[in-house]
Amino acid sequence: MEAWARKHLSPLLDPLVDALARTGVSPNALTFAGFLLNVVAGVLIAVGQPFWGGGVMVALGMPFDAVDGAVARKLGKQTKFGAFFDSTLDRLAEGALLAGLGYYFAARGDALSVVVTFAALVGSFMVSYARARAEGLGLECRVGLFSRFGRFLLLVVGLLLSPVFPVSLVILVWALAILTAYTTIERIVHVYRETQDVKRKT
Repeated sequence: MEAWARKHLSPLLDPLVDALARTGVSPNALTFAGFLLNVVAGVLIAVGQPFWGGGVMVALGMPFDAVDGAVARKLGKQTKFGAFFDSTLDRLAEGALLAGLGYYFAARGDALSVVVTFAALVGSFMVSYARARAEGLGLECRVGLFSRFGRFLLLVVGLLLSPVFPVSLVILVWALAILTAYTTIERIVHVYRETQDVKRKT
């Protein structure tokens, strides 16, 4: 899904990337702006405003996350710290959104959905960690059904539907928990196969 998004959505964002690059804005500032929007979204979800938290704030935050790296490349400002900062705030943003959902369910006495939301949070972090750990070992690990783009897209859709289809929030966290667990397993299997191939070649 991540590869599909890069191929089909990047051309649509090119005019925005060019416009931002002309302003000379710091890529790290774009990263931080997207993070702040997601934190606000998490708070709005927690206080019972999932439509505004998801339909508006998360949707507004997604373009910032999509263009910060492209703007850095355009300006020749790619740095190791920038990549680290982006990845770290991505995890914090995801944590804020799912913490907001967990609080939303807890306030309504839905203990099962709180547990499932926690599972979704762990699963989301594990998908990202599996890739980071594999890359730390020198292995490519972009495989898997459910990348960060897919998780945020599902969050936006589920939150947007909540006013007319309240059960969409429950479906959302179940889907996140199941799909992130599946993707984590996919990445574990991929790294296992890659390491076995290396072992056979040596």
